[in-house]
Amino acid sequence: MNSKKLQPSTMVLHVVLIIGACIMGLPFLWMILSALKDLSQVFVVPPKWIPEPFVWSNFKTSLTALPFGRAYFNSFYINVIVVFAQLITCSMAAYAFAKIRFPFREPLFILFLATMMVPGQVTIIPLYLMMKNFGWLDTHQSIIVPAALLNAFGVFLLRQFFRGIPKEMEEAAIVDGANRFTIYTRIMLPLVKPALSALGIFTFLGMWNNFFYPLIFLNSPEQFTVPMMLNLYRGMYATDWTLMMAGASIALLPVLVVYMIGQRYIIEGVTLSGIKG
Repeated sequence: MNSKKLQPSTMVLHVVLIIGACIMGLPFLWMILSALKDLSQVFVVPPKWIPEPFVWSNFKTSLTALPFGRAYFNSFYINVIVVFAQLITCSMAAYAFAKIRFPFREPLFILFLATMMVPGQVTIIPLYLMMKNFGWLDTHQSIIVPAALLNAFGVFLLRQFFRGIPKEMEEAAIVDGANRFTIYTRIMLPLVKPALSALGIFTFLGMWNNFFYPLIFLNSPEQFTVPMMLNLYRGMYATDWTLMMAGASIALLPVLVVYMIGQRYIIEGVTLSGIKG
């Protein structure tokens, strides 16, 4: 019975990946262990990895010291709205760029992709003035609407999938009397589910960790999202690192759950988007 032997290069690659994974995991391990320490043990030299004793009450205190329940609710409902809105707007734009011929389609798509090279910090001042004129400062509309309307990466990702769908399927549907909207909803969307799933996960992870825009637009603690609420543990003269680490550990749970559930869709969506079209 022949056994397949690992090549030396494959073994070296596995060792490098394992070492890299351990290095990447050290900050998360340090965060969780710091959340279980007393404040006096966090920055001792030499560092103590194992807490003595384990202060499990830090997790409860981190949730009760600040209105974290409200922040979790704000983050969840903002994420849900933005994810669904982006799936709709990005898929419609991607379908148009991939399957509908109209004047200046390719130049417009290139110009649209060029927005990915513009950092958000460059456009924050005009965006702030727009939100001020709309009366949306210190409201969640200032976070939801800009994110829901524009995502060049999402359009690019879905366009690659739409371009990989044979045009004969669309032509057959047109012969049967289907209009563009029917083709888009009944034929195209079901065929790009992996890409839609990957985009939804990317959007959720990005919005959940979004700190910059809430910092600019939100002022009231009852409007804060989870990253903004964690920032309140940072005082002017001192920072309660144990409570911050405990809150960060709890805030990490939804991200880990979403990523573990959707890991297959992320890999499939990114891989196929690079080989289609």
